[in-house]
Amino acid sequence: MSTNSRDFRLISIKEACRLTSLSRSSIFLKSKAGKFPKPLRLSGDDDGARKAFLLSEVEAWIADKIAVRDQEAA
Repeated sequence: MSTNSRDFRLISIKEACRLTSLSRSSIFLKSKAGKFPKPLRLSGDDDGARKAFLLSEVEAWIADKIAVRDQEAA
């Protein structure tokens, strides 16, 4: 069905919070500041829009945090 072999999995803000241990407001503030992946707007207006994050981008953000920690420990 898909012409692209890459698997794009969307996750909710609730799942992003669970994966990162960050609060909902922290995620949106960091995202607005360019320090966390930006959400995709799935439907609705700006403030009331249903939003989701790409799992691969959230996982990459976590991997970057791990790399920074490991560099600082070295």
